[in-house]
Amino acid sequence: MSTSEEHVALARELAALVERRVVDPLEILFGDGDPVGPVRERLRIEAEVWAAQLLGPDGRTAVGAAARLIAALYPGDGPFDPPDAWWGTAFGRAVARRAGHPGREAVPFSTAGAMLGITRQGVHDLVKRAKLDRHPDGGVTTRSIQERLNRPQERHAARHDHR
Repeated sequence: MSTSEEHVALARELAALVERRVVDPLEILFGDGDPVGPVRERLRIEAEVWAAQLLGPDGRTAVGAAARLIAALYPGDGPFDPPDAWWGTAFGRAVARRAGHPGREAVPFSTAGAMLGITRQGVHDLVKRAKLDRHPDGGVTTRSIQERLNRPQERHAARHDHR
């Protein structure tokens, strides 16, 4: 997937996610008419900006955008811990590359596989070959996952290796 295709997919996904989780509930609460029409228009623009921030060269901006979006879209009293399938979404892939797993120093092998787009066995192989770091308390370090995802050849190959 090219960078522009990745940007378009991420912007579309973010717009749909914010619409479903934030705007649609507001429309239900506000009732008749089109009270959220301007919000929907602004959302399309903001989704483009968020995608550019998440995929852009500034790591601090990317991590900040990821944190804001996660806080708004996945509120809760506990730490953010999405299901493994979430890491296969455009947003999940961007978060994995730019922020790792927010709030987690290590993740189980199955989650590492989901973040990398490979099987759990593929993760075991990479750990055995010292391509990923095992955490002393178990699992794989999120830092090593993030480093692997940010290797230029991995960004394009990660979805196809070790399946």
